Amino acid sequence: MSCYKDEEFENIVSPILGIEEFNKLKYITHHGITRYDHSMRVAYFSYKASKSLKLDYKEVTEAALLHDFFLDEVNHEGRVDRLRHHPDCAVKNASKYFNLSDKQVDIIKTHMFPVTFSPPKYLESWIVDFMDDIAALYEGCYRMHMEIRTAMFLFMFFVVNFVKMR
Repeated sequence: MSCYKDEEFENIVSPILGIEEFNKLKYITHHGITRYDHSMRVAYFSYKASKSLKLDYKEVTEAALLHDFFLDEVNHEGRVDRLRHHPDCAVKNASKYFNLSDKQVDIIKTHMFPVTFSPPKYLESWIVDFMDDIAALYEGCYRMHMEIRTAMFLFMFFVVNFVKMR
C-alpha cells in the first residue's frame, strides 16, 4: 500500500486511499513530488507525533492525509492567493466522502497558518500545520523566510514540551 511500514497507520489511511478521487493526487506535482506522496508524508509524521503525545492520532492522521485534497479547483491569481484558499477546497472535497469532525475541519482549514490568517484552535491542528511545514522543507520547496520557520519551530517545541509537562 505505502512505503510506511506501520500496520496501524496503514489501517487508518486505507479508507481514504480507496477513494478514486483522492488517488488523482498521484498525478499532480507538489513540492517536487506528487501531492499524494506529500499528503502521505504529512499524515505519517502527524500520526507519529500525535500518537506519542497521546492525542486522538486516528482523527489527526485522517485530517492530515486530507489536508491537500484538491485538484485544480483553486484558480486564484498568484501563489499566495492559492495558498490561502486551497484548504477550503480540501475541506469541501473531504466532506463529500467523510463525516469530518470539527477538529478535523480545523486541522485542514488552518494547516497553512500564518499564510491563512486564522490560527489553529487545537493542538492537533498545530501539529499538522507544523508537520506540513517540515515535510515541505524536506521536499525542498518551502519559500518562507528562515526567521519565520525558526520561530514556528521554537513555538512548536515549546507547545509540545508544555503538553508533556501537564
